[in-house]
Amino acid sequence: MFVTGRTMHSFRNFFCSRWSCDVRLDGQTVVITGANTGIGKETARDLAKRGARIIMACRDMEKAEVARKDIQEDSKNENIVVHKLDLSDTKSIREFAELINNEEKRVNILINNAGIMMCPYSKTKDGFEMQFGVNHLGHFLLTYLLLDLIKRSAPARIVNVSSVAHTWAGMRLDDINSEKSYDQVKAYGQSKLANILCTRSLANRLRGTGVSVFSLHPGVVRSELWRHLNTPVQVAVKVFRPFTKTSVEGAQTSIYCAVEPGLEKESGGYFSDCAPASCSRAASDDDLAQKLWALSCKMLAITWE
Repeated sequence: MFVTGRTMHSFRNFFCSRWSCDVRLDGQTVVITGANTGIGKETARDLAKRGARIIMACRDMEKAEVARKDIQEDSKNENIVVHKLDLSDTKSIREFAELINNEEKRVNILINNAGIMMCPYSKTKDGFEMQFGVNHLGHFLLTYLLLDLIKRSAPARIVNVSSVAHTWAGMRLDDINSEKSYDQVKAYGQSKLANILCTRSLANRLRGTGVSVFSLHPGVVRSELWRHLNTPVQVAVKVFRPFTKTSVEGAQTSIYCAVEPGLEKESGGYFSDCAPASCSRAASDDDLAQKLWALSCKMLAITWE
């Protein structure tokens, strides 16, 4: 199909339109992982402007401090703090969670945003394949460790940033760490499929608690996540740049899931462009979700019924 300039403009506006809502978050506390760059930073900026206390959970403290000052100046919100969190290290995750549980009175919104995309094969400090370890297991453990505080803060929300990439791969439960073979694209897709599956499982487990859980596709966002892609793919990304989103546009569905009134009834759902979206058949497989849940608990040596 030949795409005219007008068609391209309309296509981009449809998928990248900004969402607006005047909901305030005064008195609420928000934890956002990977909040120093990309859509995490823009999500933090928006929620800070709504009056929330923002806890930026970041691996690079120097970059995080620069981002904190920028958001603070722009939002006129002084209640923004930065804490160290390395999702590739369960010790760091436990230390961060202990700090939050000891120092914070509430966590009303947890946004599991940080991630790594299509990197060369490597393992986390605990021996997990890096993408599965950071994108899924790291956030799975963080949510587990903060859940009691989140429940006490209800009504509360947990937002998991997934991707349409969840359709690129199945769940290889028999080779979850990609030790037999590794495809960086499929490994990324598997980690994002895990986000959606565990969102569904967690929503079922949290019925009646006042805590809602959502997963989402932010869109194809121009960000640092693309740095690991090979040259031909990066060239293709540049060609299709008009169809991609800025970080501000990419943050809109995260913001929507965090603050849209009345969304509680959609707990467990998957969203894209600030609306419910369809996910893959595998992502809707509750039996697979349960098997992944059990495996994740086993890998992290935790008990989470």
